[in-house]
Amino acid sequence: MNRTLEILLVDDEPSIRLTVADALSDDGHHVTTAADGGEALSRLSENTYDLVVSDIRLPKADGMTIFRTVRGSSPDTAVMLMTAYAAVNDAVSAMKEGAIDYLTKPFDIDELKVRVKRLAERRSLERDLYEARQQLAERDPSTMIVGRSPNIVKLLDLVETIADSDAPVLITGESGTGKELVAKTIHAQSDRRGHPFVAVNCAAFPETLLEAELFGHEKGAFTGAVKNRDGRFQAASGGTLFLDEIAEIPPMAQAKLLRVLQEGVIEPLGTNKPVEVDVRIVSATHRNLKQRIKDGLFREDLYYRLNVLDVAIPALRERRGDLPLLVEYFLARMVRAGKEPPSISPRAWAALSDYGFPGNVRELEHAVQRAVVLSRGREIDLEHLPEDIVGAVKPAPSSGHEAGPGPTGLRPLAVAIKEFEHQYLLRALAAVDGRKAKAAELLGISRKNLWEKLRAHEISHEHEVHAE
Repeated sequence: MNRTLEILLVDDEPSIRLTVADALSDDGHHVTTAADGGEALSRLSENTYDLVVSDIRLPKADGMTIFRTVRGSSPDTAVMLMTAYAAVNDAVSAMKEGAIDYLTKPFDIDELKVRVKRLAERRSLERDLYEARQQLAERDPSTMIVGRSPNIVKLLDLVETIADSDAPVLITGESGTGKELVAKTIHAQSDRRGHPFVAVNCAAFPETLLEAELFGHEKGAFTGAVKNRDGRFQAASGGTLFLDEIAEIPPMAQAKLLRVLQEGVIEPLGTNKPVEVDVRIVSATHRNLKQRIKDGLFREDLYYRLNVLDVAIPALRERRGDLPLLVEYFLARMVRAGKEPPSISPRAWAALSDYGFPGNVRELEHAVQRAVVLSRGREIDLEHLPEDIVGAVKPAPSSGHEAGPGPTGLRPLAVAIKEFEHQYLLRALAAVDGRKAKAAELLGISRKNLWEKLRAHEISHEHEVHAE
């Protein structure tokens, strides 16, 4: 999800410009440098940047002037300020006015890279969700299927092609892929759209009740049949009958359904009187019907009657590009009218993007619904997502202490430096009995900088002699 950023780096110290520019360029960003405030303002008048990283104390124009210029001319540009400890108040003031962050010199280059990476992730996420909103706004209202991936475009073309036919359709796909939605779309785009769309879950009824449900029954046809009742075929007259979980239909009902497809008539239970029906059959299953035929569980002649036209729905993992569109669609549906949908944190988005979604679109919908409820209108973060999704998140790589030596027996320089710094921090704390103010003074850094280093190295109170 990382995105290349256009960065303007402003500092009057050549060594800092070179070091920071090289580090950010190594991460794939495009870095332009300026040696003073005047040069920075000139650059800003010529180009637009995603991020400006600027020292506060500069010749010709200071960092606050640069920040306010950016805020006025390019509100979407983020500003991160670098400051010596004595000028922290200026940086805090800038944060209150809208700067995204500040770093106290001397700072750890890796810490700067992490903060820039977070900004890049957030920008990438905002871009993806904005594009998703635009695509949803342009969507044909008559199309109920959400997606722009090649697999879905192909599916939509197929649906449009077969919609006007009266031939039976068999829809296949994993659970949760939206088979009923596709059936409704076929009906909505057909000449039968002015007539009923009736859905029956064939797995929800025992054999005798399923036949009564489909074909109707006469009074007294079986225990509990206290009056005549039309079946789903008659209810769908002129329209479409959707038979979901068709693989679960019992043998006797299979034989009767085959007759309906062959002759266009039904016989309600309790009577031999044939009733003509005008219904288009659309059926669906997540099972392999050919294997069911081999196992003697499904009639081959019925299979070929049902499978005149076939539609295979891709799993969500086969249409990952539709994830932003689907998330935006569900967010918009699940907030009250007139309210803005909650935003999503980069780490929550990363978890959604990396998850396999075995339950497909249905599982995604439930995950978004849960997150909207638990976040209470605030930003959706990891703790708002279902445990299955959070538990699948790959652990982030550690600071590198465990990295092994290369073939020469030497560790990478960055790893060796971090290991040395980790041990040196522990030694400094031990030398002053864990007093952080004293340790910062001993090391020649600010107390805030020490706290940041301790947090980066995951040095907790348990590692110290005692806490202040």
